[in-house]
Amino acid sequence: VGDIFALAAEALGPVDAVYDRAALVALPEAIRGRYAAHVATITCSAPQLLVTFQYDQTAMEGPPFSVSEDEVRMRYGASYAVKVLAEEDVPGGLKGVCPATEKALLLAPS
Repeated sequence: VGDIFALAAEALGPVDAVYDRAALVALPEAIRGRYAAHVATITCSAPQLLVTFQYDQTAMEGPPFSVSEDEVRMRYGASYAVKVLAEEDVPGGLKGVCPATEKALLLAPS
């Protein structure tokens, strides 16, 4: 438990890769840009495996929040090439409330 924004690269040391399964989608839209930039900075733009959900945000309040592939490209495109590795519907919908798609994306340093 801690504040990701208080974490410095020096405390991490070298980072080979980042696995983000539930961090970006847990953040409100207003904070996501800051988070994406901070993670790229403290990891020296290490490759990332990012998992997102996309759904009608009016059907359910997050978290997890809906984060589209376009938003990922907007937030990470300056530092990373974004490639969709897998995409599938969430069985039974997100939290059983609404239809959703889960995506696994590879963010490779560009």
